[in-house]
Amino acid sequence: MASNKMNASTSNTSKSALFQSLEIGGLTLPNRIVMAPLTRARAGVERMANEMMAEYYTQRASAGLIISEATVVSEQGIGWPQSPGIYNDEMAERWKIVVDSVHEAGGRIFLQLWHTGRASHSDFHDGDLPVAPSAIAIEGDGVHTPSGKKPYEVPRALETSELPGIVEDYRKAAERAESAGFDGVEIHSANGYLLDEFLQSKSNHREDQYGGSIENRYRLLGEVVDAVTSVWPNDRVGVRLAPNGSFNDMGSPDYIEQFTYVARQLDQYGLAYLHVMDGTGFGFHELGPAMTLADFREVFSGPLMGNVGYSRESAEEEIVDGAADLIAFGRPYISNPDLVERFENGWPLAETADMSVWYSHDAEGYIDFSTYQAESKQPESCGVE
Repeated sequence: MASNKMNASTSNTSKSALFQSLEIGGLTLPNRIVMAPLTRARAGVERMANEMMAEYYTQRASAGLIISEATVVSEQGIGWPQSPGIYNDEMAERWKIVVDSVHEAGGRIFLQLWHTGRASHSDFHDGDLPVAPSAIAIEGDGVHTPSGKKPYEVPRALETSELPGIVEDYRKAAERAESAGFDGVEIHSANGYLLDEFLQSKSNHREDQYGGSIENRYRLLGEVVDAVTSVWPNDRVGVRLAPNGSFNDMGSPDYIEQFTYVARQLDQYGLAYLHVMDGTGFGFHELGPAMTLADFREVFSGPLMGNVGYSRESAEEEIVDGAADLIAFGRPYISNPDLVERFENGWPLAETADMSVWYSHDAEGYIDFSTYQAESKQPESCGVE
């Protein structure tokens, strides 16, 4: 495969690699810094986008691309208190508040499509068990429910006949994301949620056409990608994978073979990007060497996005070396709405936000973080010299 190192047309410039533009699907990203999807639980019990969410995302609109927080495609997919949904028309209409505000600020935003699978609880579903590829419970310290943290339950294994309906939920969610004005969508197939559960042998013990072989375990994700790309141009759709992750009790012995196969299949679509959680700071299964962006570059020819634990320096290095085209930053964006400007000017990052405010449901710890210029009481005009 030809080298993906930055060519002369992009490297002969005074801008560092992180601040060079990139075009995906006819959408020009002004820099390579992506706001990663972050569950923040501010959508209320109705799971509706709102003005506070619009302010939060708009504060971060200088990102090359914003990927929204995980947004459930159906009531069955719910598994986190006060996370947003996109499974009815009113939800789509309410997301317009966010999208329009981000666009007015000059930003770009994709919606992340989510089904939590077994990482849920019957409290979310009127007593019905969460669903999964197989009746295998997560081993862990419990799940957050509307009435507090509770032990994980053994999920109900989905019937083969139910899976077309789930695929259709993703298709309808993609349509609603389009009607809301999003610039694209990302399919969440990481972190031990439903599509990741189907991919991995640890959580998928099925004996039908959706289980057993590597090819069969990929089948549901492939059908979802087909459905979503029937709505959106292929190059406005991204997919997120977590080959190294242990979050939600994941990690399978054949992870290298599985995720290499998945990337090869996805490469055929001409997607907007493949979003790989290559860092191990979110939990590492330690079943072998961590898969790297370079591993995925061997089998995926489109734009690659790295994520988890990157600094400005390491992000720059991955892009210059050709391993990545984009780098997503998650937790730094919580307390640094102006992360792009801080990186570009060499300004220090704000103190990391305390975990107690990550999911606190209100404005504190959400929209009350200052820009560096406001902290320093510098006039807005003294940005880049």
